[in-house]
Amino acid sequence: MLKGFKEFILRGNVVDLAVAVVIGTVFAAVIKAIVADLLTPLIAAIIGKPNFANLKFTLHHSTFLYGDLVNAVISFISVAAVIYFLVVLPLNRLAERRARGATPVVEVAEDVLVLTEIRDLLARQVGDGPAGP
Repeated sequence: MLKGFKEFILRGNVVDLAVAVVIGTVFAAVIKAIVADLLTPLIAAIIGKPNFANLKFTLHHSTFLYGDLVNAVISFISVAAVIYFLVVLPLNRLAERRARGATPVVEVAEDVLVLTEIRDLLARQVGDGPAGP
C-alpha cells in the first residue's frame, strides 16, 4: 500500500502540479501587489477615489451597493492587463522568435501519400520509372 502511494507521489505529473500550485500562489501575490500598490494609486490619482466600496443608490427604499462591483471590475481588468502585458505578450514574442529560427515541417495527409505511392507504382508498371513529385 505504501509502495503504491510512493509511486503516485513521485509520479511526474503530481510533482509538476504541486510546483505549479506553489508558483501560481506566489505569482498571484505578485500580481495582487502590482495592482494594489501601483495601479490602484494611479487610478486614484486620475479619478480621485482609490476605493469605490461606499458608492450606492436607493430606489424605492432598496439600497444598491454598486461600489464593490466597481472595485471588483477595476481589480479584474487590472489583473488581466498585468498578466497580459507582463506574461502573455512577452511569452508570445519569445515563441515567435523561436518559431522564426525553426524550419517548418510540412505534413502530408495520409491519403496524399497513398495516392503518390499508387502513382509511382503505375509509372513503374508502364516502364517510365518513378514519377517526379
